[in-house]
Amino acid sequence: MRLDRITPGRRGVLAMGVAAATAPWLTSATNAAAVSAVAPSDSAVSAATQLDGPDITVLARRMAAGRISAEELTRYYLERIDRIDRRGPGLRAVIEVNPDAIREARRLDAERRTRGVRGPLHGLPVLLKDLFDTADRMHTTAGSLALEGGRPTADSAVAAKLRAAGAVLLGKTNLSEWAGGISITHHPGWSARGGQTLNPYKLDRSPSESSSGTAVAAAANLCVAGIGTETNGSIVDPAAANSVVGVKPTVGLVSRAGMIQGVPSQDSVGPIARTVRDAAIMLGALVGVDKRDPATAASRGHFQLDYTRFLDDDGLRGARIGVPREVYFGYSSHADEITEQAIDVLRKAGATVVDPADIPTARQLEDTETSIVVQAHEAKRAINRYLSTTPGKHPRNLSELIAFNREHSDRELLYVRQDGLEAIQALDFSEAEYRAALATNHRLSRTEGIDAVLRQHSLDALVMPTSAPPGKIDLINGDNYLGGSSTPAALAGYPAITVPAGFTFGLPVGITFIGTAWSEPVLLRLAHAYEHHSQARRTPTYQPAATTP
Repeated sequence: MRLDRITPGRRGVLAMGVAAATAPWLTSATNAAAVSAVAPSDSAVSAATQLDGPDITVLARRMAAGRISAEELTRYYLERIDRIDRRGPGLRAVIEVNPDAIREARRLDAERRTRGVRGPLHGLPVLLKDLFDTADRMHTTAGSLALEGGRPTADSAVAAKLRAAGAVLLGKTNLSEWAGGISITHHPGWSARGGQTLNPYKLDRSPSESSSGTAVAAAANLCVAGIGTETNGSIVDPAAANSVVGVKPTVGLVSRAGMIQGVPSQDSVGPIARTVRDAAIMLGALVGVDKRDPATAASRGHFQLDYTRFLDDDGLRGARIGVPREVYFGYSSHADEITEQAIDVLRKAGATVVDPADIPTARQLEDTETSIVVQAHEAKRAINRYLSTTPGKHPRNLSELIAFNREHSDRELLYVRQDGLEAIQALDFSEAEYRAALATNHRLSRTEGIDAVLRQHSLDALVMPTSAPPGKIDLINGDNYLGGSSTPAALAGYPAITVPAGFTFGLPVGITFIGTAWSEPVLLRLAHAYEHHSQARRTPTYQPAATTP
């Protein structure tokens, strides 16, 4: 939800050795070299935490050959979560594991033997952000103690799609509580239920924004891939901060039914994975029209069941890509330097780079007034709707939730204030004011913004730094946000894809491609080709705070 960015002045409000040794099907020559290069005595973290898992295509091939079963892979990831997430570096990316994951995996193994496979995700363990209802023994809490203990009676659309694709729901990931909406100061990756998620590259650095648990889990190979959500930056920012790929689809491409929503006109559900191909496979399993989410009706004729067919190693050749420098460069010299290197890669790979190609309304999009109206109006209704319709003994509306937090302030408000929730509750805008503000946001971000610059220069996409390198975690003062590029696509409801671009002082930096509505095939093609030519991603290093400059 990230309501911190709508406030004035702030862009709006280990020991894995045994498991690794018994899982040779998870290693490669590159991974083995990385592991052997770091002796266990060099760090309290086992060298096996350096392992980067095979991609979905490789795992599917190994399963088809009988070299690995879904049960074996699920057990591997559960042990890895225990040793790296719970213990070892203690990433706290996973808020809960599915107690029935092994049983699900066994069932899918049996189905493979008797009926064949459902698709490329058959038997592969994935994690979901703790905003998605699952009709099993897992909770759905948004990181809040107020919802602890209750269990939904039906799957969210995303959970149902993943089950239908044959994925094993391994567990749920930590997040910024209430998707960042609890506090204006905002503490990325912190929730009362899950604690503070850590960045696996440097453990004292922020994992960044509300889908941080999913991004960290993907980066640290705690799952094959995961699901995040974004209102404004909550997929792309943590993906960039943790050197993974994050896809924020067009609003309406993936159903939000059964999800704790924040700002429905902006809320988007998308995959976070270690490669663009894996993200494309995941996205194809999620899309489709769903009568429970009216926004998905617009996706008819636009969604694709197989996005991998658009991936091309030479996909940058002939592409026209614009560089919007006004607003989206200049807040971080480190991010700028790495992005300039990325732009060189684009040129050398055959793209025509139009530089500058500024978004005409970039500065107007930073004006928070209309965003305050839209986000406060929608968030209040979305939270009240979920609380009032979800079974269980918990607060039934936003007012009761605020009261619960006050009564349990020793845990709920240990580091954060709930001024974000209180602001949503206090602000009251008429339907006419809301409709006018939403129309203004759409006009400035769409026809006069992204679409205008794409038309003016005949562009396929825009590219810019995703955000600054992750800053240090500060539980007392909260987020030190320097800048980012998520706002135009967030307000427009348009797609954005972030890809690892490089490192500065061991800290990841990503670049973001954005385009017009339903341009996911184009963006995935460009992102995949850039990934192929740049090879910028590295495995996490788990450096402790003492080594951080």
